[in-house]
Amino acid sequence: MSYLVLARKYRPQTFDQVLKQDHVTRTLTNAISAGRVAHAILFSGPRGTGKTTVARILAKAMNCKDGPVPVPCNECRSCREITAGSAVDVFEIDGASNNSVDQIRELRENVKYMPAHSLYKIYIIDEVHMLSIAAFNALLKTLEEPPPHVMFVFATTEPRKIPITILSRCQRHDFRRIDVESISKHMEELCAKEGVKIAVDSLELIAREAGGSMRDGLSLLDHVMSCSQGAITHEHVLNILGVIDREIIFNLSAAILRGQIPEVLDILDEIYSAGHDMKKLCADLIEHFRNLLLVKMVKKIDRLVDIPSHEIDLMLDQVKEVSRTFLSQILDLLFKEEVSILTSTQPRLAIEMVFIRMFQMQPALPIDILIEKLDNLRKDIYETRTDFRDTESKPVFKDNEEGSIKTSGEVSGTAESMEPFISAPLDPNENIDRVWERLLSTFSEKYPSLAANLKNSTIKSLSGHRLEIEVNGNDFNINMVRRNKNSVIIKKVCSDFFGKDMEIIIAAKKIQNHENQDKKDHAERLKQEALSHPLVTDAIDIFNGNIVDVKIL
Repeated sequence: MSYLVLARKYRPQTFDQVLKQDHVTRTLTNAISAGRVAHAILFSGPRGTGKTTVARILAKAMNCKDGPVPVPCNECRSCREITAGSAVDVFEIDGASNNSVDQIRELRENVKYMPAHSLYKIYIIDEVHMLSIAAFNALLKTLEEPPPHVMFVFATTEPRKIPITILSRCQRHDFRRIDVESISKHMEELCAKEGVKIAVDSLELIAREAGGSMRDGLSLLDHVMSCSQGAITHEHVLNILGVIDREIIFNLSAAILRGQIPEVLDILDEIYSAGHDMKKLCADLIEHFRNLLLVKMVKKIDRLVDIPSHEIDLMLDQVKEVSRTFLSQILDLLFKEEVSILTSTQPRLAIEMVFIRMFQMQPALPIDILIEKLDNLRKDIYETRTDFRDTESKPVFKDNEEGSIKTSGEVSGTAESMEPFISAPLDPNENIDRVWERLLSTFSEKYPSLAANLKNSTIKSLSGHRLEIEVNGNDFNINMVRRNKNSVIIKKVCSDFFGKDMEIIIAAKKIQNHENQDKKDHAERLKQEALSHPLVTDAIDIFNGNIVDVKIL
């Protein structure tokens, strides 16, 4: 007798034996017990998750000699024939090779006949999405109102390709991917039955490569068992499957997080020399850093990360001192560069360039730390401005005896409390512009900010105890000069400068622009001449128009 692969040898024969699809098997069991089984059922989900297996168990449950029953006996004629695949009343049809409208019409004619010795004629159509549109349309009426002795069970991996008219006539059940731990434990039980010795780490590696498919996992296990003699070592499994050891992935991620590019390049060279696919390495790294980020972010890790518990502990230890923002930066860069690595003719060089750019990237600070730093900066600026105001309102006097500097705590910011400025003697014949230059230099030395506002100003008149300053500038400059505090400073400085009490008058400079006014008047005259021109008036009359605007070129 030919060898029977594990996926067929240990195919579940009852609903209880189906792994990790309790939401489907429980619903079907309850429907059978209540006598409410739909005449058309659709099973959808990833490959190798038990769709066809559950369809066969449902067929046995409906056609069992004691049935319909939730648990088939697997001993009667009908159950044995369905298990062997030779039942005359259960038709397993491949949708990919029987997708024409003529074959569906033949099926539609055959459903009229009663079953040979069972309760129901059951049609199981696998990969039903492969049927043509014409075939689907030919099936519509029969699917909606089949004879009472007929049931349809459809299975598909791509339900989106099935017309909505078919979906609306079926009761749909969605199968889920099987987690790594469940696949690993199931294979461990099968290995015990087969008498095969294999490490748990190796089974976890095989389960990871299965991608949530029990059939793929069992096929890989068959492959490993057929290539080995005696006990199966972990290194043997790695060589047979051609996958990268998880320890290497962890060492590589640790070197990346530490910023040690020589170590990263050495590990990449070892992986390349071992003959591993660099494109597969990129996919593994993306998945690994995605898991690291989730381990760092969430508390219920088991729901989002499908990895063994001991690897979760290793990840928690690895990201203990790493910020979420930095992990997000690495994952974002790897994800963006994945296409360039997959399409590159030199994937090793492409992935090395990605890591070099990664190490040139500065780790971003978390937003909470940035906000904290901004708050501290704002606090420092506020304290500096407060200290500046305090210093400005409390003049500094020099102690002539000791030469030390001290601040008076009793002096206010009034003109009387300011240190008098002693200037050079004023020459009565000195030019008024020269006087203003000397006065402005006095302001620059003592009050630079005020001097900046007075820079474009001039002395309009100076006579006796009266000084009129004409401020030239925008409204901001004028308002700053006229502020009470600055007015007091100007009066005090000018009084000290001239050696007498001065009356200060601050006026804004009036801008006289006769040239602009002349240009405006000239433009207005040109517009009026254009409007009154005979050609313009004739054009308005002929076209029954109106003047919108007149532009001067």
